[in-house]
Amino acid sequence: MFLINGEYQSHLPANDRSIQFGDGCFTTARITAGEVRFLSQHIARLQQACQRLAIPFTQWQILETEMSEMARSHNTAVLKVIISRGSGGRGYNPAQCEYPVRILSVSGFPSFYTEWKTNGITLALSSVQMGINPSLAGIKHLNRLEQVLIRAELEQTNQHEAIVLDSDGMMVECCAANLFWREGDSVYTPYVNRSGVNGTMRQHIMAELAQQGRVVHQVRAKPDALLHADEAFICNALMPIIPVRQAITTRYTSRELFTSLAPLCE
Repeated sequence: MFLINGEYQSHLPANDRSIQFGDGCFTTARITAGEVRFLSQHIARLQQACQRLAIPFTQWQILETEMSEMARSHNTAVLKVIISRGSGGRGYNPAQCEYPVRILSVSGFPSFYTEWKTNGITLALSSVQMGINPSLAGIKHLNRLEQVLIRAELEQTNQHEAIVLDSDGMMVECCAANLFWREGDSVYTPYVNRSGVNGTMRQHIMAELAQQGRVVHQVRAKPDALLHADEAFICNALMPIIPVRQAITTRYTSRELFTSLAPLCE
């Protein structure tokens, strides 16, 4: 059951623009001990996305209260929040949409993350490339067909996640996570200003490293950059941080940076 504009129901009008055009945004948060982890960061990401998409959503306090109330009865779970532009006319013009829709739901927490964190994961190289679009880059909008194709391809392998490139052949992220790697004392992560998602945990890790006086270099780099890395890890709001033991053909044994960051990401 979903909480849609404050009412528990499972139906959405067929002319809702989230269905018609993927016209909206979302965030996925971790519930721990009845609380939404990094709640303010998730609200901020939704606000940024609504601003970029020109969705006139204003009920932020109501949404924050609903998120907290839905989390209260769960020890460990996943909370997903969608904001749709709402229902409107037949065409692309959003002018007739006056009432955005908020949709909240709770689901079970992925149990395999514990095993991933202990043993590390392997990364394949996806053949599905991400389109370059600075207007949508960084935000978590509802158009996720690239990720659907990446995940479908990944399911045909024995790898845990995939390194995804843009149409210029530069690394962007993984299917459902951001990517970091360390070479000596230098830490790197791909730029997400042309495609990809600027995840809440990505932002948190960069802020934590900045407080330690460490600079994270945002780069446009090809997968060859991982050949020279001493370690790599991926992150998202749920994991929240997972070590990589092998990326394509390169194996890693160091977990130095991962070990120092993991307690700061819980």
